[in-house]
Amino acid sequence: MSNILVFAHQQGESLTPGGREALAFGSRLASANDAEVRAVLLGSSSEKSAKEAIACGASIAYTVSNPLLDEYDVDLYVNCLHKVFQQSSADVLIISFDRMGKDLVGRLATRISASAITEVVDFRTEGEEQTWIRPIYGDKAYGEYKTTRPKVVVGIRQKSQELPSLDENHIGEIIPLDFAASEDMIVTRLVVKIQAALSGIRLEDARIIISGGRGLGGPEGFTELQTLANLLGGTVGASRAACDAGWVPSNLQVGQTGAVVAPDLYIAVGISGASQHLAGITSAKTVIAINTDPEAPIFKRANIGVIADYKTVIPALTEKLKKVLV
Repeated sequence: MSNILVFAHQQGESLTPGGREALAFGSRLASANDAEVRAVLLGSSSEKSAKEAIACGASIAYTVSNPLLDEYDVDLYVNCLHKVFQQSSADVLIISFDRMGKDLVGRLATRISASAITEVVDFRTEGEEQTWIRPIYGDKAYGEYKTTRPKVVVGIRQKSQELPSLDENHIGEIIPLDFAASEDMIVTRLVVKIQAALSGIRLEDARIIISGGRGLGGPEGFTELQTLANLLGGTVGASRAACDAGWVPSNLQVGQTGAVVAPDLYIAVGISGASQHLAGITSAKTVIAINTDPEAPIFKRANIGVIADYKTVIPALTEKLKKVLV
């Protein structure tokens, strides 16, 4: 293994938690293989975030400052990351397997003619052989995989890595790269941004999440959950069933096919606990389940279970907290 390239995604002028996680994983992998970890940052503010990437362990930070990359466009990003990967002479490309990563990993692996492995949480190095470790069977076991191609694109499972501490004394080089993107390359165009989330806190970053499922009976119940979330300084999530029913936007979905979260407190309201949902809350520290069905699978994961109608529990809890917290 020669070089390791990490897509260090940024938001504004700072790296996202997913970008920092990917760098943490890349640094561990580089240390185990006597290799060098490099970062790539896209967008007009990439040079400002490059210093943070170096403080997270990158020896080189490639910056592509084309303003067309400020808004995510899958075709532009694939073309740009492919070009940087070739110039970096890397064997491994590491990407956080968030919503953007789910778009990019397969496309980039195809473009590079590389193997692709997703939801990776760890690795094992034995000589020149690399084994990738990821959860399987709804997080009930771990599988170990070896790739058959010399190059590999690795999607890191969200919230699976400890965030690296910043080392401001770490020395690295910032290398600007040109990407000759043009308006003609953009197949789809952003027309308008719609604020779909019920709060300004990203699910992946929230310390407290209150999620609703089919048991709420309709979209009205999410208003009560939002009131409670506001009191606790948290945000609202949802099961896939609630999103598919159109009660809330799809970006609130928690689960293996939505957001993988790791809050301090997760309150599941009217959620039965399908395996894909449980896979998304594996790293939650404390889970409270409120459901009228005592046989609901969510209770097997819950630290505290309340068998009751949420319409009596949530309003009572909200009123009690208002007296205590407000």
